[in-house]
Amino acid sequence: MEKIPMTRAGHTALDQELKNLKSVERPAIIRAIAEAREHGDLSENAEYHSAREKQSFIEGRIKELESILSLAEVIDPSKLSGAIKFGATVTLVDEDTDEEKTYQIVGEPEADIERALLNIKSPLARALIGKEEGDSVEVHTPGGDRAYEILKITFV
Repeated sequence: MEKIPMTRAGHTALDQELKNLKSVERPAIIRAIAEAREHGDLSENAEYHSAREKQSFIEGRIKELESILSLAEVIDPSKLSGAIKFGATVTLVDEDTDEEKTYQIVGEPEADIERALLNIKSPLARALIGKEEGDSVEVHTPGGDRAYEILKITFV
């Protein structure tokens, strides 16, 4: 199986989610199912069916997290330098709008564009890999082509 690159923060967040699902969510849903069973006829018991559906989701997420964490390769960006690569924090300026944005390039499981965590497999991250400060990159996005200039690269 192929290793999944991940930052320490991303690994820790997924590990915490897994622990919460196993120690808090799973026992709570087991209690809810037991409580719903006490209400009698299960065929027309909406609480029971809802709790079973939630249990199925929780068990699926636990399996998914265990799989991701077993394949995780934790990379410490602070030990890296040079051109843009996994873990880099990159400040860009949109050449059309002069809008500045800063992203950290992270693994797929921890990516969250709302928190400026850019999936390494995204078109923008793929265009940035290997580039240096001052370089311009052309990115083909679903919203059209965009041009960015790389202002700053840091490894934190």
